[in-house]
Order: sequence, then structure tokens, then C-alpha cells
Amino acid sequence: MDTTFIALLVLAFVILFIIFKIAVVVPQQNAYVIERLGKYSKTLNAGFHILWPFVDKVAYKHTLKEQAADIAEQVCITKDNVQVGVDGVLYMQVLDPGRASYGIGNYMFAISQLAQTTLRSEIGKIDLDRTFEERGTINQNVVAELDKASDPWGVKVLRYEIKNINPPQDVLGAMEKQMRAEREKRAVILTSEGERDAKINEAEGEKQRVIKESEAAKQQQINEADGEAQAILAVATATAEGLRKVANAVIDEGGSEAMQLRIAEQYITEFGNLAKTGNTFVVPSNLADLTSMMALATDIAKRKPGGESPAPITPSP
Repeated sequence: MDTTFIALLVLAFVILFIIFKIAVVVPQQNAYVIERLGKYSKTLNAGFHILWPFVDKVAYKHTLKEQAADIAEQVCITKDNVQVGVDGVLYMQVLDPGRASYGIGNYMFAISQLAQTTLRSEIGKIDLDRTFEERGTINQNVVAELDKASDPWGVKVLRYEIKNINPPQDVLGAMEKQMRAEREKRAVILTSEGERDAKINEAEGEKQRVIKESEAAKQQQINEADGEAQAILAVATATAEGLRKVANAVIDEGGSEAMQLRIAEQYITEFGNLAKTGNTFVVPSNLADLTSMMALATDIAKRKPGGESPAPITPSP
């Protein structure tokens, strides 16, 4: 009884061992490389698979996910002979598990070493100042070289990113002085440009002020001239109108006598003013000239346009 139980137990153990050996479950985004009697047989993708017992075996297991590999810091020499420490990170993905298994012993190590040598070569092509601004170009060149080298291994290099560029301390001090001098230079240039623009604006403002003042003076002179012309015209018009009214008044009845009386009054007034301005004055030898003058003025006032002149008046002796 005991012997039978032991035999059944051994048989069950053998069956479980065989099932464990022939049943394989491949996780998602993974691939297993199967060898049959030491030779490559096939690649198993995600899912449940049955193998031949004692004939097939899982030789390699690969993840098909994108992998990141840290590239250790290394010393690189730039084109201007400056040593800098550069490190980075590399992103890759296995596309062909078969070639990744048999194309190279350790593709991760190989690609990392190749990334370091390629990076040293790219850094040596440019000066130190350009290494900071040419990171994108360096990354692209490294990826292009690694992708060509890793294609036979069934691995795709997706990206390479430089993390840090560490120049020596003395070079960092010199770069800081250079940047400080550059900033001071830009500050002086900006200050001078600001002062120049301010002076230009002031000159332009002064120019506009002078132009406006001259235009205002010109307009003022024009306005004054127009005003004087209008005043002269108004005075002339008023004078002409007054003379016209005087002439009409003289022609009317009684106008001659009124004009003679007015002339006599003005004559006497002016004659009296002469007597006030000095102690000595000259009087006409013949006071009858007053009568003659009034008669002449009356005769002129009575003349009409287009009419005949009256007979001249002879002053009385």
C-alpha cells in the first residue's frame, strides 16, 4: 500500500514537472526566444504556449518596452582643447528579439559604450562655447550613429539627451567673467542707445515746436494783415459814405448855407487855435478871403456828375 502511494506521488510529481516545463506564459510586451536542441527555433509573443518537453527551452527573455540607459559621465575634449565632463541618458527599444539574442552578447552594454565614444567624437568637433547651444545637434548626431550601428542587433535607438556639461572650475570662472563683461557691454550699449533716442526725440520735439511757432506767427501776421485791410476798407467805406451824405446834403435846400456856416465855424476855430499856440501869428491881408473860400467850397459842393460847372466866383476886394 505504501509502495503504491509513493509511486502515484512520484508520477504526479513527474507530470507536474513536465507540465511546468512545457507550459509557458509570456507576459504582455515581452518576447521569449526558444531553442530546440541548442538551435534557434522560434520567438514566442505574449500569451500561453506549449513546448516540447526536454527538447525546447526558453533561451532568452526580452522586454519590448522602451528602455532608458544612463550614460555615465565621461571626459570629452572640445575643439579648442578644453576638457568637459558630459553625461546623458539613452532611450532604446528591442524590435527583433532574435537578432538581439544572437547578434551581440549584451546590446545594452554595447550601445552604452558606443554612445560614449560617439559623444566624445561629436564634442571634439565644436568649441566649448557652442557645446551649450548645440545640444540638440549633438543629440541628433549621436542618435543617427547609434541607430546605424544597432540596426544589425535588432535594437532601435530612439533618443539621446545630454544631461550635464561640466567644464573645469577655472574655465567656469573665465566664462562667468566673459558673460559679466558681455552683460555690461550690452548695458552700456542699451544706455547709449536710450540717450541717443532721447536726444533725437528732444531735437524732433524742438523742431516741431519751432515749426508750430513759425506757423502760428505766420498765421498771426496773416490775420493782422487781414484785420488791417478790413479796417482800412471799413474806414474808406465809411469815409466815402460820409462824403456822399455831405454831398447830398449840400445839394438839398439850405445845404449851401449850412456848409458855409460850417466852414466859417471851422475857419474861426482853427484861427483861434493859432492864436493859442503862439504869441505871434500872421493874419490874411484881406479878410474877404474868407468869403471867397466859402463861395468856392459851395460852388464845388453844388457840382453834379456830368453837369456843367458854374461860373467862377471872384473874391471881393
